[in-house]
Amino acid sequence: MLIALASASGAPGVTTTALALALHWPRQVVLVEADASGSSGLLAGYFRAQLDQPGLVDLVLAQRADLLREAVPRLLFPLEGTEASVLFGLRSHEQAAGASALWPPLSEVLQALDPAGTDVIVDAGRLGMPGWPRPLVSGADAVLLVTRGDLPGLAGARSWGSALAADDEPGHVVRVLLIGEHRPYGAREVARTLGLSVLGSIEWAPELASTYSHGRPVPAAPWWRRVGRGPDAAQEAFEASGYVRSVRAVAGALDQLGDGPGLAPLRGVLARAGVGTDERSLG
Repeated sequence: MLIALASASGAPGVTTTALALALHWPRQVVLVEADASGSSGLLAGYFRAQLDQPGLVDLVLAQRADLLREAVPRLLFPLEGTEASVLFGLRSHEQAAGASALWPPLSEVLQALDPAGTDVIVDAGRLGMPGWPRPLVSGADAVLLVTRGDLPGLAGARSWGSALAADDEPGHVVRVLLIGEHRPYGAREVARTLGLSVLGSIEWAPELASTYSHGRPVPAAPWWRRVGRGPDAAQEAFEASGYVRSVRAVAGALDQLGDGPGLAPLRGVLARAGVGTDERSLG
């Protein structure tokens, strides 16, 4: 199953949420950082600039040498203690133009991971930017339009909601992922405004989310959670938090989409038949 997360405007937390989902995914999963804005948010944030790892730029070179399929597994960085691995993104916005030719063949390579039992989560960044990974979005089994439930967020997402809704069909499911429900609008109001169903919501918890967005240590556990517990009390409290529970709930909802009739099989048939993303109306 290939899942693409993207936003229409602002910074609602696409990269943070994509990483959180990958870390709590129930099977092997590859997180692809395909944000055309460059300056890898994962390397600068979660890894706090302490890691120097090759990524999409190396894949561009591999594609030119017709070695893309062999290069992808070599460039995956495993996340310790999880079943997730990361394909890091661009280092600057200037590299986006060169990456444009990479997206269609990379989409085929990523789709081929599905039969091997590996899912893919794509951080597609902001829709419509120069060099944005359109083939990865329009070729995904499920697309999540990530937005906050406030007026600026919904105003920015409304036109893209209409464009994405036009492509919602068996094998290409489009849903809204709400960051912070009832701030001030709830799922029903968001769905009515955007013309798309809301898959779920991530709890508004900036301090907890900073563990993924900025690589900060998990917050100290409340005193009543530390009583009779060892040094892992903070991590246990973090995993039991409403924020992490909401991430797991969204992961479960996505997993159920993948079990739906005709979703992954139809996308696989289209890919094998050579039906590309250029035929879609997106953007």
